[in-house]
Amino acid sequence: MRPRSRCCNHPIYSQTRAQDAMRQLFSGQEILDSLGNLPPQPEIYPDQPAPIVRAGSSGGLAFARARWGLLTPPQYLVGRKVARGVTNVRNAGSPHWRRWLGRENRCLVPLTSFAEPHGAGLGNAWFAHAQGAPMFFAGIHVPGWTSVRKQKDRATTDDLFAFLITAPNAEVAAVPPKAMPVILTHPSEWKTWLEAGWSEARLLQRPLPDGSLLVGEASADPAGAGG
Repeated sequence: MRPRSRCCNHPIYSQTRAQDAMRQLFSGQEILDSLGNLPPQPEIYPDQPAPIVRAGSSGGLAFARARWGLLTPPQYLVGRKVARGVTNVRNAGSPHWRRWLGRENRCLVPLTSFAEPHGAGLGNAWFAHAQGAPMFFAGIHVPGWTSVRKQKDRATTDDLFAFLITAPNAEVAAVPPKAMPVILTHPSEWKTWLEAGWSEARLLQRPLPDGSLLVGEASADPAGAGG
């Protein structure tokens, strides 16, 4: 565990697994790595860039950066000039999201731990895998989307991502938020999310089994995640 620099109730997660360790999780597969020098990110907030793993354009996998927050549904943009983005997706049946649920838009979002709020002004509880297993959010990415994320920046074109959420497991429900991210911990799940048809991939929108997570008050760096 590491002391936190600030306290908030925003969505937040950490990614401190070293780049080479992440490559080793996909050993035997061709990887196009455009991350450059990937530093540890103990606090990743909405609208910040973070690594994703997606299918490569000519086979294999691609490691890339994308901006956290998919395009805002149009009904929430009426009268607004700024589209701050949506960090997670629960209703995969919504017409707004269905167009991006195909293989070409699915990605894995690596994480070491994630936070859920205790309540307004009460800070966050942090969750890490109890056995130190590698974790990935079941993500959706949309490349090359033009929008106004911040008024001072005007329109920018970005690769965007968010991830699916679902009902909470026992540890997360005790905080108690009403949902938790969809987290994939096994290579077979990673393969299904990236390669299977939606009728099969959608079955992964489920909580981790009860007892899978450790709870703390700071972002966690399980043994081996940093190296």
